[in-house]
Amino acid sequence: MSCFSSADESAHYGFSVCMLLEQYRSQLNWETDGVVELGTGDATAIGEVVNALPALRVRGFDISAPSVETARANIAARGIADRYTVELGDFFDQADSAGGPPVSTVISNPPYIPAPDRDILMPELWGGVHGNDLVLQLLKAGYDNVIAAVASYSDPEATVRTAEDHGYRVANFLAMGLDFGPYSNEPKVRRQIERICAQGRGWAGTDGYMVAVALFTRNPDVPGDRADQLLRSLQIRV
Repeated sequence: MSCFSSADESAHYGFSVCMLLEQYRSQLNWETDGVVELGTGDATAIGEVVNALPALRVRGFDISAPSVETARANIAARGIADRYTVELGDFFDQADSAGGPPVSTVISNPPYIPAPDRDILMPELWGGVHGNDLVLQLLKAGYDNVIAAVASYSDPEATVRTAEDHGYRVANFLAMGLDFGPYSNEPKVRRQIERICAQGRGWAGTDGYMVAVALFTRNPDVPGDRADQLLRSLQIRV
């Protein structure tokens, strides 16, 4: 088992999280409550965010022991271990178990590789048959604010409509085009992506796809609803 790494995706995710946290600093109240994180990976992206936002505290969770070991080393090297911690285990089992004030904001670049089953090159990246299982689970977990990556080939309209069903609006987002990497280019995965797109449930080009990092919120103090703009940025007709 190894740690997933993608420099372009990591940079886009980290920059987007930083921008959204900064833009909605007062409404999300993360300076007081901190945030929790589903899937820390190697901690590079959010480590940079914690460095850039001195008041930010992050409590992360990852199911991969090698990832947690690497993340802790990267966090220590940046000198931010007092504000960024990582625990080994299932986020949904542990994130709310520590007591204290409830955390209202969760951040995640969740696994979104679609495939008929988990038997792919890196099983930790499997996001279910349509690639959006983890983000849907996160939107049902009760957090008021969810900052998450949404891929264009992983049934993004179902993600957005599920969010709406649970009282969320898309306050804002940042979108970027990414090239297919070795995991999304795996033949089994590409065939599933092609099926999803043929069904009108996603979009992918010949060489790549789109990823947006979006703020889903139920907070009445956060204005706006850009759900349709988000889907259009992912090349989904609405």
